[in-house]
Amino acid sequence: MHKLVFATNNDHKMRELRQILSSEFELLSLNDIGCADDIPETGNTLEANAAQKSFYILDKYGIDCFADDTGLEIEALGNEPGVYSARYAGEGRNATDNMLKVLENMKNETNRNARFRCVISLILDGKERQFEGIVEGKILTEKHGDAGFGYDPIFMPHGFKQSFAEMSADDKNKISHRGRAVMKLVDYLKNI
Repeated sequence: MHKLVFATNNDHKMRELRQILSSEFELLSLNDIGCADDIPETGNTLEANAAQKSFYILDKYGIDCFADDTGLEIEALGNEPGVYSARYAGEGRNATDNMLKVLENMKNETNRNARFRCVISLILDGKERQFEGIVEGKILTEKHGDAGFGYDPIFMPHGFKQSFAEMSADDKNKISHRGRAVMKLVDYLKNI
């Protein structure tokens, strides 16, 4: 079984990715390789941040790896919070505060269109390849559900009557931005 490091300290993301990839790969966390570093994310785009994280692991540990960066892009807010989604309400990276700031900024908006976008940077044998996953939806007027993480309680994907936080992990993974990007990653890895 092929070993890959997923360059994240986010336990929620790790659990989600292990569910998606479990039959294909042995997925190692940063903890598994002894990395406790706060990996920099100083790019202005999701693509730049994902690459920065994956190259950091390659340069320091010499291990095949991938990293992702994800953003919630809200049409009425000029695609904010976007690349700043994890720290939208400040550097504390508090999901509740981030959600409350979005709800406050959206309280008088009728255009609720939004999308989650995930970019994965994979590095194998020193070469990078990127994969993108997008899910379109809308921002709810209040939180619904308590599963998932991040903005899941206020995001409802198009064609569904539940927020991401009301869905089972399996159902969310089938349609989520990260799930879509990971499927592209898996397809690529199966065919190399």
